[in-house]
Amino acid sequence: MDKWTDAVKERMREIDFTQEKLAERMGVTQGAVGHWLRAEREPKLHMINQILVEVGFGPLQIGAAVQMRENSAVYGDTVHPTAMTGADGHTHELYYCYPIVSWALIDELPVATTWPRQSSDYATQARGFWLRVEGDAMTAPVGLSVPEGMLILIDTGLAAEPGKLLIVREAPNAVAIFRQLIEEGGQRYLKPLNPTYPKTLFTEQTQVLGVVVQALMKF
Repeated sequence: MDKWTDAVKERMREIDFTQEKLAERMGVTQGAVGHWLRAEREPKLHMINQILVEVGFGPLQIGAAVQMRENSAVYGDTVHPTAMTGADGHTHELYYCYPIVSWALIDELPVATTWPRQSSDYATQARGFWLRVEGDAMTAPVGLSVPEGMLILIDTGLAAEPGKLLIVREAPNAVAIFRQLIEEGGQRYLKPLNPTYPKTLFTEQTQVLGVVVQALMKF
């Protein structure tokens, strides 16, 4: 069986779990469940996971199913869980787990078996990955500060807006850098949080690689 829907339908037959009962537990219509299980419509990630949990699959099965659909996002263990009670009566804690990527290899799609991973309760809009902050350009003496060594989670599906922390290239083939996008006098700039570094113009050549959505310090 190469589809998560096949595994779910077989499991439902084994435990005599109807589409009507599944729909009731999920708070959706039976028609919606039918469309999903016939692969006529694609449910969102959190709905796939709720289906898997409701029919009694544990976290490992959930991780395998999600990995095929979500561009390297799987589930694992971390803090701040999203808890869900399945048909087996147990509470399952679900998490997104993203690869920790080298700055030099940001554009490469990570392979699950070769990249370290870090969990998060945040679901990215598109491809998500962690970077480890290098250098002190984003270390501030006061206020918001993201020091060297901190892990930052990048969401490639969000728009760049003033105030956001971004991963960018200032020109094609340039080295990726970590900066805050600001706007002054109608002009946008890339600002380091460290005041000893200069801000630079955000131009048409600036390539936004992603928006920083979480930061994590590990000891």
